[in-house]
Amino acid sequence: MNRYRTLAANTIILGLGQFGSKLLVIVMMGFYQSALGKTGYGEINNIIDTATLLMSLVTLSIGESIIRFGIDTAYDNKQVFSIGLRITFLGVACGVLFVPLIGMLNGLFSNSVLELLSRYAWLTVLYVTTGSFKSTCALFVRSIGHVKLYAIDGILTTVMNIIFNIVLLFTFNLGNLGYLLSVVLADICSIIFLSLTARLGQYFVLFGHDRDMIRTMLRFCIPMIPTSIMWWIINVSDSFMISGMIGFDASGVYKAASRFPSMISIFSGIFSQAWNMSAITENNSLTIAKFYTNVFDIFQSTVYVIAGALLLVIKPLILIFCDEAFYEAYTVTPFIIMSVVYTCFSTFMGSVYVASKKTVRSLVTAAVGAGVNIILNIVMIQLWGVLGATLASFLSFVIIFIVRAIDTHKIVYMDLRLRKMTINVSLLLAMGTVVFLVKDNNVMYYGILSALFAAAVLLNFKAGVRAVKMLLKKEIAE
Repeated sequence: MNRYRTLAANTIILGLGQFGSKLLVIVMMGFYQSALGKTGYGEINNIIDTATLLMSLVTLSIGESIIRFGIDTAYDNKQVFSIGLRITFLGVACGVLFVPLIGMLNGLFSNSVLELLSRYAWLTVLYVTTGSFKSTCALFVRSIGHVKLYAIDGILTTVMNIIFNIVLLFTFNLGNLGYLLSVVLADICSIIFLSLTARLGQYFVLFGHDRDMIRTMLRFCIPMIPTSIMWWIINVSDSFMISGMIGFDASGVYKAASRFPSMISIFSGIFSQAWNMSAITENNSLTIAKFYTNVFDIFQSTVYVIAGALLLVIKPLILIFCDEAFYEAYTVTPFIIMSVVYTCFSTFMGSVYVASKKTVRSLVTAAVGAGVNIILNIVMIQLWGVLGATLASFLSFVIIFIVRAIDTHKIVYMDLRLRKMTINVSLLLAMGTVVFLVKDNNVMYYGILSALFAAAVLLNFKAGVRAVKMLLKKEIAE
């Protein structure tokens, strides 16, 4: 199997598992919005965003090392998994000690977000604990080649989460408490499932951990902690700053508007998981530069087409799947979609740092974007509210991509097809302008959007043909 076919096979397997699970979440979005309301929906997303950051902090981003060294056959899988579990356990235990600090900060600053976090502090700790161990187990399973099992676990976790949600939100009407408990219970089910099916016990050793291996893994993942913080600031600060400056209702609308653009992130996330495996495996290949160039060209074309298709149908999607109180969300989706496009490209550039073990450079480039994002949010949210936050994110991710494109060029050369990129982005911005300005869903509205989308498809058609040819060849001459 050639390298392109391997990449495609892993992407398809991961996609079958994860896209189905993510699609279920989108289908259930109207139910969550109805059960929680605008305020509750904004609150629960703030809690989850905080928990996501805490998971990275308490585990020291050890998941990044588990993937990097678990895939690499030069390292002992037992050591990788055991060290990963040990660091996760110690991190969670230390994290519990800081819970009272949330209440102290709330008493000092009396902030609405801090008050929310203080109210759900211990449940958030439970959420972080189960999520951290689930992530450690799942990432190790994927790193040792059990890609199908990893995909099945994604579906199982989502199905269990939805079942618990229906019971706790609908039957017992527990609101935010029920939502968080649902995730915790689903993660516990996942841990049990992976432990039994992948026989994770055989990889765990309680004593005799290789100290050199511990240092190697920590040296790789610790720079990823501030990197995760920077990405969190860029991705999540919008929601927190909207909550603090405008209110939880506006934050709920912003999150609702972000759900459909996240479908692009779903594709990108699935692909990135498969791509990182290939990038690490092929890192020492003599033709790695050509490999990166070919894959990025196909990847960016796919992202453009998906983004264009989403802009074409964004209004009907919101009308069908969102609760009536969230219909206004369509007005801010264009910039969110463009933000996600550049998030995908920045993440792809980040794979160069992972494969080459240059994680400090990943931190520096993310820090630039985080600084820009905070400054732009402070200014633009005051001027244009939720729309300002989406514009700030878009500009931040464009800057990160430019910085990373220049920096990674020093590590591995990639032809980014800049002329093609410029035309594609112009077409998407034109579609976004139509979505934002035209209020009526008439023939002219869909006619203009369809014409622009058709132009994007034609522009990227050649890349699709090349992808098929690469997959059909037994060997690729590069």
